[in-house]
Amino acid sequence: MDGIMERMLADQLGERKRKLEQALSAARDADEITALLRDIDVALEKYSRGRYGLCESCGEPIEAERLMADPLVRYCIEHLNAAEQKALERDIDLAAQIQNALLPKRDMPLPGWEFAYYYRAAGTVSGDYLDLIIPDSAAGSFYFMTGDVTGKGIAASMLMSQLHGSVRTLSHSGLPVHRLVEQANRLFCEGSLSSHFATLVLGSAYDSGRLEICNAGHCSPMLIRGRKVDTISSTGLPLGVICNSPYTAVSHQLQKGDYVVMYTDGLTEARNGSGEQFGEDRLVDLLRAREFVAGDEIISTCVAELAAFTGHGKFMDDLAILALKKK
Repeated sequence: MDGIMERMLADQLGERKRKLEQALSAARDADEITALLRDIDVALEKYSRGRYGLCESCGEPIEAERLMADPLVRYCIEHLNAAEQKALERDIDLAAQIQNALLPKRDMPLPGWEFAYYYRAAGTVSGDYLDLIIPDSAAGSFYFMTGDVTGKGIAASMLMSQLHGSVRTLSHSGLPVHRLVEQANRLFCEGSLSSHFATLVLGSAYDSGRLEICNAGHCSPMLIRGRKVDTISSTGLPLGVICNSPYTAVSHQLQKGDYVVMYTDGLTEARNGSGEQFGEDRLVDLLRAREFVAGDEIISTCVAELAAFTGHGKFMDDLAILALKKK
């Protein structure tokens, strides 16, 4: 296990023990609290012996995302009993339902714009991030974004939800996009392990067709004007790398019928049976090959081409695609 994460979990156990001891003195029925304190003492004793995070059945490391969700787990997934496996499955299914509920409504009104998106987890839950926000403080404009948290599974989905909440809260401040990303970066640094980071593209769109886009280490968004495709490169580091990192934004003017397309690396970094990547150049060529009449058409073309390239319909990584069209 990563040493930094192990120390963080040990600190979390110590803090949990302190709060339980405070609650114990005022509790009428102390049995449950006493049992939890006993479990924490066992975990802390394992930490002192360098055995924390190892399965009590096979001695192999317990899945890191499960330890982050519950530092008291004692067995790896393979050695859970039937009741524990069912409980875990229920928790993961609930996490997937919550994550799907965070996605923007497909009938969300965006005056002057049309949008379409595709979101698919490689497993039950995803570390990819996609959202559209109409802030109260900025009439005639909205924020749009895609992002990708390192890793997969439960841990990545938890951090994605954290990022989602941070950006949602900050969006009502009326900050320009690069300042909003700077604030989101600070919050992400404070609330995640140093071994985790997130890439993010955050933009604001206006009725006039003007875009302001800040790219924090994410895949290059594509601007499509007829059969001309331009890319928007990164303007800053991924979130979580340097807590006080500065960011900048770039401005673009879209006309009626123009698109901006954003996506996660589940598209461009997908590989076929020979190990070849789909790649950004292939995506640019695909978007140049024809003129699209709707964002849904762009997305269905990308997904179909990806499936044909990999040779199967199963994606090995999370995937999110967002297409915005100026009306």
